[in-house]
Amino acid sequence: MIATIQYNSRKLQIDLSQPLDISVPIQSSNRNVNAWYHDTPKIEPVKDGEWVAAVSKGAAINFNNIYFNPHAHGTHTECVGHITEKVHSINKNLKTFFFLAEVITVAPESYNEDKVISKKQLQFALGNKKRDAIVLRTMPNTKDKLTRKHSNTNWPYLMADAVAFLVSKGVKHILIDVPSIDKEKDGGELVGHNIFWNTKGEIRMDATITELIYVPNKIEDGAYFLNLQIAPFENDASPSKPVLYKVLN
Repeated sequence: MIATIQYNSRKLQIDLSQPLDISVPIQSSNRNVNAWYHDTPKIEPVKDGEWVAAVSKGAAINFNNIYFNPHAHGTHTECVGHITEKVHSINKNLKTFFFLAEVITVAPESYNEDKVISKKQLQFALGNKKRDAIVLRTMPNTKDKLTRKHSNTNWPYLMADAVAFLVSKGVKHILIDVPSIDKEKDGGELVGHNIFWNTKGEIRMDATITELIYVPNKIEDGAYFLNLQIAPFENDASPSKPVLYKVLN
């Protein structure tokens, strides 16, 4: 199904029958993706004495409790409440859900003992394009990102000037396939987060960061229409399901 969408001053054609899901699901398994030194999430039936809320155990229904951390256990979208004393809710601050996005593949550069994404790389990839959202796929891009244990791996991160560049370009939504746009152990400075949300000025309340995505290699770099779906948690972050639609024109 080809749909024509009026988006700002552009008419975009997208194929609604070809959604590209770039989320990493939460599963009750030691194969679940993991970060920030957390144990495996749990999805388990409610128990009341000898009664177990599972059809396989004789109950009429499946009725599970789920224990997880949105930042550690799968694709999630966060707002500025992640780093402010006042805990702002992603559910209250993300009010629109469709954006023009650019998928960019980057090979992080060496910087001291780290791997980083630089301003120069983003400038080269974006050029004069204006996008609401940037989807960053880091290289190498292997399927183990779906199950990777990220703790103590010093993953690639965005340099401060790279984040500032995205802000200057009007980017409101960053999506990336690592647990954070910042260095894993940075003493709590969270430089990239603070720059992106402009915490020292007028806070960008409608800006979001989505982490722990996975962009399969079959998805080419270029323009996409992004549907950023979240679960309605009144929390700084929520599990999310970003879905891309290739822009055909």
